[in-house]
Amino acid sequence: MSNITVCARFRPLSSKEKKDSRDNICISSLNSESFVFKEEKEECTFSFDKVFYEESMQADVYEFLALPIVKDAVKGVNGTIITYGQTGAGKTYSVEGTSILECDEQKKGLLPRVVDGLFECIKSADELTKYTVKLSMVEIYMEKVRDLLDLTKDNIQIKENKMQEILLSGVTEITISDPEGALQSLSVRQSCLITLSYSTTTTLLIRLGHLMWTEMNVGSSRSHCVYILTVQLESTTDKRVKTGKVILVDLAGSEKVEKSGAEGKVLEEAKTINKSLSALGNVINALTCGPSARSSHIPFRDSKLTRILQDALGGNSRTVLLCCCSPSPSNALETLSTLRFGMRAKHIKASPLVSRREDRHAKKHEDITLTKDESCDRILNKLRERLDDEDVRLLEELFILEGLFFDANSVEDVESDYQDVTSWTISSLQQTVEELIYTFEELKDKNKALKARLAYAERFDAMSKKNEDNAGVLFKMSGIISLLFSWAGSFFPLKMPS
Repeated sequence: MSNITVCARFRPLSSKEKKDSRDNICISSLNSESFVFKEEKEECTFSFDKVFYEESMQADVYEFLALPIVKDAVKGVNGTIITYGQTGAGKTYSVEGTSILECDEQKKGLLPRVVDGLFECIKSADELTKYTVKLSMVEIYMEKVRDLLDLTKDNIQIKENKMQEILLSGVTEITISDPEGALQSLSVRQSCLITLSYSTTTTLLIRLGHLMWTEMNVGSSRSHCVYILTVQLESTTDKRVKTGKVILVDLAGSEKVEKSGAEGKVLEEAKTINKSLSALGNVINALTCGPSARSSHIPFRDSKLTRILQDALGGNSRTVLLCCCSPSPSNALETLSTLRFGMRAKHIKASPLVSRREDRHAKKHEDITLTKDESCDRILNKLRERLDDEDVRLLEELFILEGLFFDANSVEDVESDYQDVTSWTISSLQQTVEELIYTFEELKDKNKALKARLAYAERFDAMSKKNEDNAGVLFKMSGIISLLFSWAGSFFPLKMPS
């Protein structure tokens, strides 16, 4: 079990920052892993697995962060790369470069380099292994998961399979056979870039992956974007199948409303972004706040972002986090927040496993292999036997819109729903148990206080009874003394003086 890899990257100063701060920066390099952060009120040293300063190249970031994950994916191990930081800190540039399709070699981002690296690893692999590479791409916008390869699917559901792996139910997967085809498909997120006039000096950018102008960033992404590359390896000798995934997550940037000037719909987007990033921070805290924390509730279900990242943060993935920062003193507080987030994430433990299974379906049903379309037709034919054609047609349209069709020979969707209900039930039971323990402790304290009060009351009653007994004895003694005086008086009468 090892910690996730956390790196920091500082972009060059923008022209505005140079004008405002006169080339001053808030960091001082110590070496390739450590630096001193300087702020008006404090000065502290940070250490990460690697620090990429302003002069670092895109290739350096890829070779240190992504290349080991690409090599492991071809061996059947999942890997996740996450970019985190304030808006305008260079996250999207690190992931995509200036452009996915048209970009010189030096400026190519992680995404096109990962695609090239996957196919290079496949070419040099064992000839007895058959490879299939598939691509999915979604964005999380206003807490809805949207399929960027099929825009009609704008509310993808997140589920778990029987192996407790996170799946995007009904998401579009396209098979890619070469880097060029993959990059062509990936460029969908940039292909709908529209340039509109925005006053006389500013350009407003809108694209398929929601973008908006703010005072902090001309092209501020308003959604989290997730790229999923799945590599399936099938041995032609023993029919064993291994699956590895490379997931790249380009997070939307956190921002302070007073600095970004957001209002209206942009303000609501900013609130949703900050809320999901806060949920991510809560998950990080829950995973790193002590040895007992892993056995307690981890709030992965608090947002769509943390749910999708459950495998990456929960342990079954080789995960790297790239903290993108601005070196400008004007952004010192945001940079400090990003660095502290990275320091907490360094303590997360990961245990990536090889995803391997036997192709039992192929052994049991070698002569019967139904495609998804054939399975859907089979369902519809059964419905036609019981319903009118018009009813079947309406049901078919409804099922297609909702993405409810599944393989009739598989219960994977049912098991996934069962796993969701089971996980929710376990979480609820854990919370109930914690509440019961708290209530029990409260009752225990109250019982202790009542016992103390009862003991005091018993002691008071005993003392009162003893006092009553003493008073009775004194009364009896006074009676006897009076009787003695009376008796003595009868024998020795007092003579009055004459």
